[in-house]
Amino acid sequence: QVQLVESGGGLVQAGGSLRLSCAASRLTFDAYSMAWFRQVPGKETEFVAGISDLGDNRNYADSVKGRFTISRDNAKNTLYLQMSSLKPEDTAVYYCAARPGSFRARPGDYAFWGQGTQVTVSS
Repeated sequence: QVQLVESGGGLVQAGGSLRLSCAASRLTFDAYSMAWFRQVPGKETEFVAGISDLGDNRNYADSVKGRFTISRDNAKNTLYLQMSSLKPEDTAVYYCAARPGSFRARPGDYAFWGQGTQVTVSS
């Protein structure tokens, strides 16, 4: 079974930075598109950023464009999300997700999910 394990979340002040990591196992990592989603209790899961299997195509939600950078290291089976200029509205549980083949931005298109990591941005 595919395993995705997020890390790097925490509490940070507004304007600060965090880097999330997602370690993947039991899959051919470079055959999977990857994405970060986030969820606030009571709200729908929101797409944050996505990256193609080889890392040559990246997509961002408008709300994070210019502040967040998604990347991957296929040699290490690891996905990253560098978050800068964080705002209180970025507070959420962040999930990484994997799907074979091409990138999609809908949560329902992803079969494999991590357990999530909490990011809290204080004002």
